[in-house]
Amino acid sequence: MSLHMITKSPAVRVPPNSTTPIVALPLSSIDRCTAGRMSIDSVTVFTHGVKAAKRIRDALAKALVLYYPVAGKITEINLGEPEVNCTGEGIWFVEAKANCSLEEVNYLERPLMIPKEQLLPQPPLEANLQDEILLVQVTEFICGGFTIGICSSHLVFDGQGFAQFLKAVGEMASGLPEPTVKPVWSRENIPAPPKALHAGPPLSFTVFNFTTSVVDISLDSISRIKVMYMAETGQRSSTFDVVTAMIFKCRARAIDLAPEADIRMGFAASTRHLLHGVLPSVEGYYGNCLYPIGIAKSCEEINKASLVTVMSIIKGAKETLSTKFKDWMYGCTESYYNMPLDYGTMVVSDWSKVGLNEVDFGWGQPRYVFPLNDDLDIIASGIYLKPPVPKTGIRLILRCVKEEHSAVFREELSKMA
Repeated sequence: MSLHMITKSPAVRVPPNSTTPIVALPLSSIDRCTAGRMSIDSVTVFTHGVKAAKRIRDALAKALVLYYPVAGKITEINLGEPEVNCTGEGIWFVEAKANCSLEEVNYLERPLMIPKEQLLPQPPLEANLQDEILLVQVTEFICGGFTIGICSSHLVFDGQGFAQFLKAVGEMASGLPEPTVKPVWSRENIPAPPKALHAGPPLSFTVFNFTTSVVDISLDSISRIKVMYMAETGQRSSTFDVVTAMIFKCRARAIDLAPEADIRMGFAASTRHLLHGVLPSVEGYYGNCLYPIGIAKSCEEINKASLVTVMSIIKGAKETLSTKFKDWMYGCTESYYNMPLDYGTMVVSDWSKVGLNEVDFGWGQPRYVFPLNDDLDIIASGIYLKPPVPKTGIRLILRCVKEEHSAVFREELSKMA
């Protein structure tokens, strides 16, 4: 049994601190297609803060006045059409205290020395977790540092939208009378494409026993590959292009599928820049602005290709976003996302630039932000994070290969990283 323990107070509701509208609000077609009714679980580590739980709780009550939908619940009167019922009930909040310092638990780097259930908020037994939009737990450590464990509804926020909300809470905690960026709902402005008829058998799922790897890619390695790409193509590349190409190539080699078998990479691309003119204001919009992009190539093609070539494949896929998204949004295509959920498919998500590392409750920005949705074994996955301060580069949390392929995968990745 771990000697490091967290003692939690009972969960309480934190409502907006003034009256808010009681209304039902629709979610957008992107919210419903992209997210599903799932919770995004994360922990943010701050090295110091005085009476952090009280300050953040008070700030949440203030921020929820403008972000009043977050204080409501998810309801689904018509099957497949969830909406937000703005009840003003508030969010679940848990105050907790740890019996150790952050240093004693290695600032919560993996492997975790505290079970994740102790770091994340749990609602009372009578609450239906699927109906909740936001749950927050502030855990104060004896060193004066604290963590915020959060469960947030992906139906209501994407990563950038959620960071916007947390920044607003931080501004309230720091004494501002209102957030710098005003929230925008406007989900009804996004067109709802015609529903496609789905023929054939339902999707089948295979459960894989993925291993977890934490890999740091140095800024020097990333910069070197960007320079190489520029030298060979005359074009710029992004950190995402570099890292995704590295994983794509290393995984193709490690999982050892037949040469002609497909290996696939999927990721969600931001569409905020494509919603100007659709939304009254893109700035402040905190709903989902994502469209899934998929790449499928044979194992032989990826194995034989240079890293520069694989980067060009990824860049080329990103360049199709505008056409595909607009076609889907205006009903010109039936297909939204149909990559098979087999061992050949991997999806990646970039958390490093959404703004979560810029949240400040008055004591400075966090040391580290990391996800805790790491027990899904249906599809191979990778999440890109900023590494703990003061490190630079990219930290990868990977669950994308089975145990028998993990040694080769780590070896291939270490050669590039």
